[in-house]
Parts: sequence; structure tokens; C-alpha cells
Amino acid sequence: MDQTLFHLINEQWTSPALDLFMAVLSDSEIWKPLLIAIGLGALFFGGFKARAFVICLALSLLIAELFTGVLKSAIDRHRPKQVESARMVELQKGRPKFMSLFKKRNIRFSDQTDRNRSGPSFPSGHMTNNTIIAVYCTLFYRRRGCLYWIIAAAIGYSRIYLGAHWPSDIIATLFLAAGEALLMLGLFELIWRTVARKWAPNLYARHPNLIVGHASSLLSPNLQAGGSRYSR
Repeated sequence: MDQTLFHLINEQWTSPALDLFMAVLSDSEIWKPLLIAIGLGALFFGGFKARAFVICLALSLLIAELFTGVLKSAIDRHRPKQVESARMVELQKGRPKFMSLFKKRNIRFSDQTDRNRSGPSFPSGHMTNNTIIAVYCTLFYRRRGCLYWIIAAAIGYSRIYLGAHWPSDIIATLFLAAGEALLMLGLFELIWRTVARKWAPNLYARHPNLIVGHASSLLSPNLQAGGSRYSR
């Protein structure tokens, strides 16, 4: 079933338009400048919730990258293009990177030379990162944040389309990464409540948790008037 679905997505359900779309969507180097700009903008110009979102997300992605590397080495599952012929769409080099969008794509089938070019298949780094982003967007921004699941699903599909992962890699990684995201956010929440309550009581009174980011109804009259005491 895994192989059958892979060959349908990778070899049959293809088109020139999808070739370009999937290759661009899956190339993190193209999107990195935009994501960095959004993150910096949120840190410098956003409110408490935006800053909490960016900081917690950045820490989670760093931790997840380390964990993903450990799992990849331990499981050591081969990618489709490492064990059989897989259709691959490659963007040509461009400076800056987005200039590769305007160059002709290189479409070929994997061969013996591809066996040692990539690391293990599971878990998918792309799917891990984007699932964590989707979970955080959903928890911090609710309905608007849920829209990122569309992007995460499209990126997961692109990894199969491009011959980099089996469908089972993507599905299993989704659940694994969602669990990681919830666990790490719960840890950050516990750290915030413990540390901020002791070392920054005024800030904690306004923001008793990271996700909601505000609690004006919990503030005591003294604090609203500028005092240092607050009610819980």
C-alpha cells in the first residue's frame, strides 16, 4: 500500500505546473528570508502573544531538529530514491535563491548515485517543522492559525511527490511532531508560570499564561492603578 500510493503520487499524478509548485514549496531556502523577516517583525513590533509565539516556536524547532536527527540515525530507514527509481524534480541554482523559479526544472529518475546523497527517511524534517508550526499557530491564533495546516499538508505531499519520502513517513511524522509540539509547549508554559510568577510578578499578572497572553479580568484594582499587588 505504501509503495503503491508513493508511485501514484510520484509518477502518475504529475504535471508541469505541479512540478514547479511542489519543488518551490519544498525548498526551504526560498522561504527562509520571508520566515526570518516575519519572525523578526513579530519580535520587534508584535505584542506579548506574538513574541511568546516566536520564541517558543524557535526553541521548539531547535529541539525538534536535534530529536529528529537522533531518530533518523536510530531508525535508519531508506528513502524511496535510495532503494528504487523515483521521479525527481530539481530546481537549478539561482542567486538569490528565488531566481531558480525562472529557470528550467531538471526532471530525472534516481539512480545509484542518489543512494548516498541524502540522510535517512524517517522522520521527515520538513514535516516535523511544519507540523510544529501548524500546532503553534492553531493554539496561539485559533481559527486563523488553523489555516497553516493547509500549508503543512501541502509540504508533506510535496515530499512524496518529489521522491524524498514514503507516504507512511509523512503520516507517522505528523503525529510524532504534533505530540512533540504539545509536550514542548506544555513545558514552556510550566517554566513561564514558575519563573515569571517569582521574578516578574507584574508581567505575570498581565500574562499568566503564554497562549492567551492577557488576563485583564484577573488583575486586582491596585495593579490596574499601578500597584504591585495582583489577584489570582
